[in-house]
Amino acid sequence: MSYPTAHTTDIENPRLRLLNKIKAGEFPLMTFMAIPSVRMAQIVALTGVDGIVIDCEHGNIGDDSMHNAVAAISALGVSPIIRIRGPAHDIIKRALDTGAHGIMVPQINNAEEAQQIVQSSKFPPQGVRGQGSAFPAIGHGLTTPEYMRSANETILTMIQIETRAGVENVDAICAVPGVDLVFIGPNDLAQSLLGYVPARGDEPEFVAAIDKIVEAGRRHGKWTGRMVNDGATAKEAKKRFDTVAITGDTKAIQNWYIAEFDVARS
Repeated sequence: MSYPTAHTTDIENPRLRLLNKIKAGEFPLMTFMAIPSVRMAQIVALTGVDGIVIDCEHGNIGDDSMHNAVAAISALGVSPIIRIRGPAHDIIKRALDTGAHGIMVPQINNAEEAQQIVQSSKFPPQGVRGQGSAFPAIGHGLTTPEYMRSANETILTMIQIETRAGVENVDAICAVPGVDLVFIGPNDLAQSLLGYVPARGDEPEFVAAIDKIVEAGRRHGKWTGRMVNDGATAKEAKKRFDTVAITGDTKAIQNWYIAEFDVARS
């Protein structure tokens, strides 16, 4: 089935900051949020970041906090993306009903899983997503009818490749219509391939896996992204990737305190 996606849509919505920047080739920056707090969401949203990944996989974030974070982030002109805890249909529906501008789905191993995620992410006729909430449209600054007409081609569907099986099947995964972006989780990828984390970054098997993922994304016209630890690494990644997520709230807080305490004690 051929239909407009985030890559090909001609719908213009200034609220969709991450989509607009990645379509324009502007290398938008993301970060992760794991702490369940509206105030944390607001603080991070005011840093100049383009998208905040609300981490419902590894973060301490339940449904109430997920809804509150999406509302706070989108109200400040930043794109909320939800990393869901798994690919189940009801989890995807619940995440998108917050008004998120996209979802990130971890540990996808094959094309069948990717196809199911796309189906759950899109309203008929392209998918099987149900409608029954006023909340999704709010995060996009639209009426419900406007949201219903635009969601299928403006919501970002991000697939994480971070397992050996995912790497082996990445070409077929990237061939799935409706998959917009493939995102590399380097720690889980290193654990799966090498048996330890973090990767040094120069291990031949790890480098080959990264290359294979990026090449498959390019071949099938998908955006690619990855997690990085700092701004310098992000700047280097700009040569190959369309977007990156620079660490997250917990690490940012810890790293600042550790560095400043070291200075104070020196």
